[in-house]
Amino acid sequence: MIRRRDFITLLGGAAAWPLVARAQQRPMPVIGYLSASGESAQEPRRAAFRQGLGEQGFVEGRNVEIVDLYADTRYDRLPALAAELVRRRVDVIAAVGSPASPLAAKGATSTIPIVFVLGTDPVDAGLVASLNRPGGNVTGVSFLTTLLVAKRLELLHELTPAATSIGFLLNPTDPTIETQVKEAETAGLTLGVRLVILKAGTPREIEAAFATIVAQRINSVLTSADAFFGIQADQLATLAARHAVAAVYPIKEYVYRGGLMSYGADLSDAYRLVGTYAGRILKGEKPADLPVQQATRIEMVLNLKTAKALRLEVPLTVRARADEIIE
Repeated sequence: MIRRRDFITLLGGAAAWPLVARAQQRPMPVIGYLSASGESAQEPRRAAFRQGLGEQGFVEGRNVEIVDLYADTRYDRLPALAAELVRRRVDVIAAVGSPASPLAAKGATSTIPIVFVLGTDPVDAGLVASLNRPGGNVTGVSFLTTLLVAKRLELLHELTPAATSIGFLLNPTDPTIETQVKEAETAGLTLGVRLVILKAGTPREIEAAFATIVAQRINSVLTSADAFFGIQADQLATLAARHAVAAVYPIKEYVYRGGLMSYGADLSDAYRLVGTYAGRILKGEKPADLPVQQATRIEMVLNLKTAKALRLEVPLTVRARADEIIE
């Protein structure tokens, strides 16, 4: 027989159970957003990342927290930033903006899941064992922008067929620089043009590179896929216009700033996929079991206003292939 006092005690304990359960529940999960580029440059990408998270039921501030750390294209800062995310014990690291980001994250932890977005081969970069079975704690999305270098060079040659030399602007701190140069040189040999390598990692060095372009009478330039150049898009467009240089870029934001043409991956789609993978991992899936996704949406944007200013005749075949034309 249960006495009244015991019954009341049992009821009190039962009422406390939900409070204890809530206290023992896992706190809001935390994603570390590790970017090689700056905050303003990343905002459109981060919005796409949040969209992908939302598709998995995660809304920032409601049931997931995001800690943002930006290297502002100072790649040497990334290892310390990655170590900070490990210290904070985040649940997932989204490593974006440059191959240097996931490499730094992988160097900082072998246990926290890492999801990358990468413009080169992640197997060659040493991030995963294979595309189908990544293994370890790393997976993500690859759009292989370095393999599009040859196509950009072809388009630039179509726009400036009389050019015998084409400049290739590179950031010397970019870990994919060797791959990009190899692809460009191979394409240059096929097209019969000389490739002039121009290295710049600061705004002043960009000015110096364009001084070389003018001195060597180069009238067409290929810009590599690098976060630093994305931040300096206005400077690049201004210098190209000032010196009447036709330039092709890896992403459309350059063209919106006055650049001539871009050919590359739809980065919004790639970052959305990173968000979906981060959400799936928060739900319990393991990165080792998630194949590296291939972002296959490629877009070409053409600025006819800039072409007119450069006195370029854009072939109808090039116009027809453009996904977007700025009049």
